[in-house]
Amino acid sequence: MGTSRFLLELIKPSHYDDDGYVIQWWKAWIPSNSLSSVYGLALDAIDRHVLGPDVHIEVEAYDETNTVIPSKRIIRRFQANDNQGIVCLVGVQTNQYPRALDIAREFRQAGIPVAIGGFHVSGCMAMLPELPQELQAALEMGITLYAGETEGRLDDFLAAAHEHRLEPVYNHLSALPSLQTQPTPFLPEKNIRRYAGALGCFDAGRGCPFTCSFCTIINVQGRKSRFRDADDIERLIRAHAAQGVERYFITDDNFARNKNWEAVFDRIIDMREREGFNTNFIIQVDTLCHKIPNFVTKASRAGCKRVFIGLENINPDSLKTASKGQNHITEYRTMLQAWRQAGVITYCGYILGFPTDTPESIERDIRIIQRELPLDMLEFFILTPLPGSLDHQALHQQGVWMDPDMNKYDLEHVTTAHPTMSATQLEEVYDNAWHLYYSWEHIETLFKRGVASGVKPARLASMIFSFYGSYVYEKLHPLQSGVYRRKIRTQRRYGLPRENPLVFYPRRLWEILSSYLPGFWFFWKLTKMRKRIQHDPRYRNYSDVALTQAKTANAEHLELFEVTEAARKNVAKVKARQERARKAKSKAG
Repeated sequence: MGTSRFLLELIKPSHYDDDGYVIQWWKAWIPSNSLSSVYGLALDAIDRHVLGPDVHIEVEAYDETNTVIPSKRIIRRFQANDNQGIVCLVGVQTNQYPRALDIAREFRQAGIPVAIGGFHVSGCMAMLPELPQELQAALEMGITLYAGETEGRLDDFLAAAHEHRLEPVYNHLSALPSLQTQPTPFLPEKNIRRYAGALGCFDAGRGCPFTCSFCTIINVQGRKSRFRDADDIERLIRAHAAQGVERYFITDDNFARNKNWEAVFDRIIDMREREGFNTNFIIQVDTLCHKIPNFVTKASRAGCKRVFIGLENINPDSLKTASKGQNHITEYRTMLQAWRQAGVITYCGYILGFPTDTPESIERDIRIIQRELPLDMLEFFILTPLPGSLDHQALHQQGVWMDPDMNKYDLEHVTTAHPTMSATQLEEVYDNAWHLYYSWEHIETLFKRGVASGVKPARLASMIFSFYGSYVYEKLHPLQSGVYRRKIRTQRRYGLPRENPLVFYPRRLWEILSSYLPGFWFFWKLTKMRKRIQHDPRYRNYSDVALTQAKTANAEHLELFEVTEAARKNVAKVKARQERARKAKSKAG
């Protein structure tokens, strides 16, 4: 133990709702890899006594989505320690930036050093010629801005904070660190237990080779695959298992393009099959992952239970607009059926608001998806020019209006104009999309497909309730949701008045009753339907167009391939390529 203390407070901020209250839960659903990564690096720095043998670093981690930040207690600790230390707001996304600035403001008023890092700061510095107004505001408050990754750099940063020589801006975007042999992400059990199901997280790699115009990750983490060794992943899993943690969200933006994916899967398979580990996880992949030999089968053996796929759209023109050239609608069915055969639940992202979208075309496309694609969950997003993306950069250069309120950049609000739809129309389309896909008729179909495919209907019911229920009863996207919403009267956006308790608490009681009573009724009906279908032997042999094998299905008559001119051209191009390959093979034979 050292003779002096250096306090390191790591805070992952949440986001404000439309009324200006912090979105917070008893248990959140989505863990923060940024928080886990920086905490793991901090533990390593402590073990190595990077500030010298006489300085003891004390680190605490908070995820505001499931924890009330004890600001006053933190301030008292710093004041008792002569403000020796730093508060770091980590992994701050664009929609979380206003909340991060409000948290930082309170600490700065107490004279405590503060730094803000994450995708908003990094994205802006990567893609804009000068700092936007909201980042300038942070600098004016004496807040340090940190762009880039922390691996290999935390020692110098902590030393600068300890010696009171922090720079206003740190920009490490031009030199992306290797992840091999780096300290692995980690959070204490007390933190992980605040996520529903005690869900841990880590990134096995960073970087994605594709060029999607709406994506910020490729411009912050790069397009080259950087990955952790299988030894690192094993060490991470064993450390978490010692805390009783077995479930993970592997946060690679595209695990299928992690060049070390097979070694990682093989190591986890070995731990599961030889040593009895019960590790299971969620991954994110692209729509061509099934073409990688053994990828889907090994993912299943390694414990993949759910997979997120960036489907984005079924219109080739929209995909082309977004530079999403890796998405081929002719592969969607084969890919989804591969995951279904492996017993893995699929949930896909679908973007609304591409230039060619209309209310009619969106409804038509969702109905096609329901009939012809064997996916399970579908979650909707509004096309949003996130700072750090090519879309945002282009609109910025063209001087096109974008909403100045960063809190709205949560993929649920309209933040710039659409060519044909008003903001109100697009918001109505977004609302209708959820109700259309999760109609009772289609929910029944999802259960029937699950029974026929060997997917546990109870798992499907749980996901339907969390996905659709979050949107309908909490008015929030499932990625921002959790178990039992907390709403604290004193935690309101800077500049908004604090409401009178006589107004706030009766309204809050009504909100709880009007959300949870209908929500429980929905869950009861969902469970009743699930049990009825699950115990009916007729549905074990259920089949429909979506479940029909792509190789034997008459693709000529699928609306997916005929609904637009772009779709027809796409299919014709694929057929021509297949015919050339067939002739070449015949000639070679």
